[in-house]
Amino acid sequence: MKPRRGTLEMDVASAAETGVFFLFAAITLGGALGLIFAQRVAHSMLSLIFCFMAVSGIFILLGAEFLAAIQILVYLASVGLVVLFGIMLTRRQILEEDFE
Repeated sequence: MKPRRGTLEMDVASAAETGVFFLFAAITLGGALGLIFAQRVAHSMLSLIFCFMAVSGIFILLGAEFLAAIQILVYLASVGLVVLFGIMLTRRQILEEDFE
């Protein structure tokens, strides 16, 4: 049973949905800023993963569950894990030279 338009239940549901949207938007912006300003590559990758997760949350709020699933499967799982494994498997000497 959907709440009728103009009722208190509809106003509360609309306010909650707006609040969740702004929460996901703030996480997306925070992840993007963390990606830009992080000193280490691993930290910037984790920020990118948070950004991708928040974007998939926005897709779910918009009713595009398929796009959210594709966002999680393709970007979060594939790209994020490949880059993180690439960072972890890189020799330690190369990583230390980059930051000196």
